[in-house]
Order: sequence, then C-alpha cells, then structure tokens
Amino acid sequence: MNKYKTMDANEAVSNVSYNFTEIAGIYPITPASTMAEKVDILSNSGKKNFFGERVKVTEMQSEAGAIALVHGALQAGTLATTYTASQGLLLMIPSLYKMAGEMLPGVVHVAARSLSTHALSIFGDHQDVYAVRNTGVCMLCSSSPSEARDMANIAHLSAIKASLPFVNFFDGFRTSHQIDKIRLLDDEKIKGLIDFDALNKFRKRGINPNKPDTRGTAQNEDIYFQNTEARNGAYESAKVIVKNYMDEFNGLFDTNYKPFNYYGDVNADSVIIAMGSVCGTIRETIDDLNGKGNKYGLIEVHLFRPFSTSYLKGVLPDSVKRIAVLDRSKEFGAVGEALYMDVNSALSDTGIMIIGGRYGLSSKNVDPAQIKAVYDFLNSDRAHHNFTVGINDDVTHLSIPIDETYKLNNGNTEFLIYGYGSDGMVSACKDLMKITGENTRAYVQGYFQYDSKKSGGVTVSHLRFDKNPIRSAYYVENPSLFVCTKDRYLSRLKMLDKIKSHGIFLLNTSMDANEVLKNISVRDKKIMQKKNIKFYIVDA
Repeated sequence: MNKYKTMDANEAVSNVSYNFTEIAGIYPITPASTMAEKVDILSNSGKKNFFGERVKVTEMQSEAGAIALVHGALQAGTLATTYTASQGLLLMIPSLYKMAGEMLPGVVHVAARSLSTHALSIFGDHQDVYAVRNTGVCMLCSSSPSEARDMANIAHLSAIKASLPFVNFFDGFRTSHQIDKIRLLDDEKIKGLIDFDALNKFRKRGINPNKPDTRGTAQNEDIYFQNTEARNGAYESAKVIVKNYMDEFNGLFDTNYKPFNYYGDVNADSVIIAMGSVCGTIRETIDDLNGKGNKYGLIEVHLFRPFSTSYLKGVLPDSVKRIAVLDRSKEFGAVGEALYMDVNSALSDTGIMIIGGRYGLSSKNVDPAQIKAVYDFLNSDRAHHNFTVGINDDVTHLSIPIDETYKLNNGNTEFLIYGYGSDGMVSACKDLMKITGENTRAYVQGYFQYDSKKSGGVTVSHLRFDKNPIRSAYYVENPSLFVCTKDRYLSRLKMLDKIKSHGIFLLNTSMDANEVLKNISVRDKKIMQKKNIKFYIVDA
C-alpha cells in the first residue's frame, strides 16, 4: 500500500539530496534556503546517507564559497551538493565551468528565481538557470513537488554514471514552497540504481598524495580546442543515461518520465512547448479545450541540457502544424529566449510554424485563461513571434488578448485566506494541509503568496482539496471559504470578487456586528447579497 506525506518541493528535494551527499556546501538565499536547512537538520538528527554516513554541512561566506567547497570535495573524490537561486547561482558560474570541464559529478539544486536587473525580486522564473546553460552542466526541470523529488533522484544517479555536474531546477515559490501530498518512495530501490562501478571510478580519480597527478594546467592553442571537443561524447552519453534512468524509475514507481513528455490529442495540430510549473495548468486547459473539439497538445521539457533533437522529435505528433514555445525568462537583444532558440533549431527542417513568447516572470500568475489565449493566438492570423502573455503591454505592444471570463471547473474545494506577515496564518494553513493530507484520503495543495516585505506584508494562502491529484498551479479562482484576519483589508483590498456562490466569509475582527456593517463597502455588500454568502465574524 502506498504511503504519503505532505511537504513542499524544498523538503522533498532535500530528503533526496541527503541520501546521495557526503559534503554539502551551503549559503542561504530565498527561496532555496530551506533545502540547506533541512539537510542540516537531518545531519544533526544523526540520519545516515546511502553510504552509511552523516552528511557534513558547512556554511560558507557566500555562494561562491559554497560551490568552491563542492568543487574541492569533488576533486577529492567525495560526492558533494549545494542549493541556491538567482544571484547566488550566478556567483557559482566560474566553478560550474570548472566542474563541467573536469567532468565532476556534483549536483546543484535550484529554486529558480528572477535576477536583480532594474529591480530585485525574490520570486520565481527561469532567468537564473538560463544564465548557466553555457557552463556545461546538465539540467533537469520539473513541474510539481513530487516531480522535483523524482528529478532530484535522477539528477544524482545520472551525475554519478555520466560523471558530469547536474542542475536540478524547479520554480521558486510556485513549486519550491507549494505543499502537496506526495507518495513516498522506497529508498532501498533507489539506492539499487546507483552505478557503484562509476562511483568507484570517480573516487579513484580523487586527489591522493600517494598517487600524485597533474591537473588544472594551462593549455595553448595546440590542444585546448581538441580537449574541449573531446567531451562531446560524454554529453551524448548523458542524454541516454538520463533516459535510461527515467525508464528504470518508471518501472519501479509507475511514473512516466521522459526527456520530453507529450500530453494531448494524438493528432494535435497546435502544440505548446514549455517547462516548469506552468505545465500542470497547460494539461488542465488542454483537457477542457480538447473536450470542446480542439486538437491541442503540450510537450513538457524535463531534460533541458544536454538538449536532444531526436528525443524531441520522437514525441512530436506528425500532425502538428503550429508550435508556441513558452519561456519564463527575458533575454534582452536576442532573437528569442533560450528554449525557443533550441526548439527552433531542432525543428528547422520540419516546416512547422514556430513562435516564441514570454510568460510568468517574477512568479506572475499564469492561469488557464492565459493558456487558452496562447492557443487562440497561435491559431489566428495575428500570430507572431516574440509575444507576451499575462500582462498588458501598452508600450511595445507585444502582449496578446486574454478572455478573462474563461475559467475551469476543476472540481477542487478551494479556500482563500488573507493574513499579514508574522500573524501565524501561513503556518496555520500549512498545519491544516498536513493534518488533512496525512489523516484523510484527500489530496491537498497549499500555495502561499507572500509580500516581499515579509513581516507585516499581505499574505494570501491558496488552499485546494480534492479526491484526485491536483494539477492547478495558479491562484485559487473559486473559493468556497474566504478568511480575512485583518479587518483593515476590508477598505483597502478588493477581496470578495472570487468567492463562490453560497460560500462562507469569515472575518477576524474586534468590531461588533454593527461596526463591521458600517465598515464594509457597498461593493462588497452587493457581492455578498448577489452570491448569497454566509458571513461570520470572530474576535480571535
């Protein structure tokens, strides 16, 4: 019988990385900090990794120091890991080039986050991971907490066998902090997938004063080019190694991972290619739109580097005429963003119309209406490359129209809870998710929308419950329970627009009923009357 536990992606990934790690070099950065924190907690609790040891966790002075520690440990034949995001990942770039060039099997787990450009943002997109794609690291992406856990396993296994560094990335906050009910895996089965011959070969390469060798030399034009090209075979092998591990993982745990996963109509004419948390929303939208007579599909990218043209073409239906590639990033001055450029090059001989667009930067919400807008745009005579979806671009006019009335009835029971930073509501909601997820048969999902001010800022908890696994990676749209913990929000925020008909509104306030009625706007009163809302107040 399957066992389940309720956790977010950071916790799920840290549990996996602990098993494969001997030394962890860490430095905290939002939203990846809790991965390192969880590994430190596991080590201090005395937990043993796959090699019968407690992980040695060392916090350095910066992310540059953390990856330097990892690099040094790998040079000594010790398996090492780190965790980071955003500018922290950029500080690791010099060492990542070295690790790739020296073919060392380190793993970096990244809660992908916006970079600081015109402004700082702690929220998620793919700008940071795109910035390291040229270093030579292999890169795996996932779209949910359970997938992040599974890709973490595949990253560590593949790194050992391929003897190449891997980056395992997932969307910051949208996936890293999203709480889901996750099926637990048998660690002994995973341990059985380790290629111990490859591991021993790596260990024998470690620096040893009793067996001195020369490494890190200077090379001139006579051999540098040749040695660079000589590693081509390692990356071709890495593609196969990742696929084979996915196949073995699928056989053990009844999953369906491929370097590229196809979802949708087998005779699709229009396809979106994307990676990360948006893929769950795309799958949901496809089910609805295809049920209305459309022939749409999705190709979800798991193996971003090394990019495989053959694996991509292997899942692409012959019927496809139009493709929209969605990138959660912005590359100024380029013809297109990274994933679009890869797909365009890989499919240049197919005659398929391929356009690229941007979405969801800095964790901007991506709902089914936006996905429908992409398919509508792709099939219109206005379709063009370099579009944006999810914003109103009245400056460069690249945004596409969205039908905001389009909503999905996904059958979930949804709660929407407004609090403020440090009032305890987010923690209470997490406890509610864990109690429900681990003591009932219900699946749960909790996503927590933070203000970057953190303490004292607005927090919004988006909670979902269902008897089936939940795919909706976007804000709650139809809450049957609405909670507000700060009565001041009544006059400052338009909160009740989304509440479901015959839903419940619970307000925490020290005011009595008459005072509350005086402070509620005419607008919100009309919403409650029109939707027949049950309204409760409590002084908590």
